[in-house]
Amino acid sequence: MTKFILLALTAAAIAGPAFAGDPAAGEEAFKKCKACHSVIAADGTEIQKGGKTGPNLYGVIGRAVASDPDFKYGEGFMEVGATGAIWDEASLAAYVADPTGWVKEKSGDEASKSKMSFKLTSGGEDVAAYLASVVQ
Repeated sequence: MTKFILLALTAAAIAGPAFAGDPAAGEEAFKKCKACHSVIAADGTEIQKGGKTGPNLYGVIGRAVASDPDFKYGEGFMEVGATGAIWDEASLAAYVADPTGWVKEKSGDEASKSKMSFKLTSGGEDVAAYLASVVQ
């Protein structure tokens, strides 16, 4: 019986999507992000009006890490960007859950820190799916 359960779970994991956030839930969860971040299209359309403490998150999925020319990133984040890392939904969800831990892991520098001190302990996958959906 245990073999069949393990086989079924393995098959479900392989058959299911590797990453599946809910864009509608992410739009709601993004309210927590608006204190520091906005989502403004290149043409100036404000999708989410927000703060300017953090970078504009329009088009972040698929964009190189630390590549917003209008934002001054910290040294550790720049190290990650120099590796050629590209934001995808999974990496963004991991970052928002533990920004400094993510920067340390990706840069390989235990002294690295993220300027983002807020941790989105749940819903990061939904926020990532939302941000991916606003540019499609």
